[in-house]
Amino acid sequence: MNRDLPLQVAIDGPAASGKTTVARATARRLGILNLDTGAMYRAVAYLALRTGTDVDNDSALVRMLDQQPVTVELDQSAPLGFRVFGGGQELGERDLQANDVTAIVSAVSANPGVRAAMVVSQQAIASRWPVVMAGRDIGTVVLPNAQVKIYLTASTGARIYRRRLQLERAGVNVDSHRLAQEIEERDRLDATRAVSPLAPAADAHVIDSSDINADEVVDKICAIVANAR
Repeated sequence: MNRDLPLQVAIDGPAASGKTTVARATARRLGILNLDTGAMYRAVAYLALRTGTDVDNDSALVRMLDQQPVTVELDQSAPLGFRVFGGGQELGERDLQANDVTAIVSAVSANPGVRAAMVVSQQAIASRWPVVMAGRDIGTVVLPNAQVKIYLTASTGARIYRRRLQLERAGVNVDSHRLAQEIEERDRLDATRAVSPLAPAADAHVIDSSDINADEVVDKICAIVANAR
């Protein structure tokens, strides 16, 4: 384990694989902070919709972020373990999980300028505090020297079921057919994007959560952390 850095646990995986839930629970179990980087990209998507910024125009999105930055305040008392702000406004889970945000977040996050801006913020957080960080390129790009790297996956059916529950709890109306299409399209976009395509890091521990619950996944991750120490 690299003892020159605070503990970094990187959790990657496709949409609705359970990264957010598992990362939050792992951070609580380890007594460290949690950051779901997907929430940061969702905040960018939210701002793009609010400002009418073209989601495929990288330079326009970067200018938008210069004027209305996305920031994160780590707060273990918050429901997510952190608070996300876009242009100075705190964004709740209902804002971040809205259907129109979900529909464009992969396109927004594929822009290299947007990714560069978000990665700088994410690396700054991880350099200061022990953290569990979840996303799609954490172990490969954001925290390549993380002491523990996890690639969390699950069957498409399990992921659709979990995302539907998550959205319903956030008060978002759900169309199951549309949800399945969105997840399949996100998988395609995440795997084929030119910048940081979704893939497990070479040294990642792959965990399939299709048939195990979140507590069991957390048990496996904490055991890996203990062995790494």
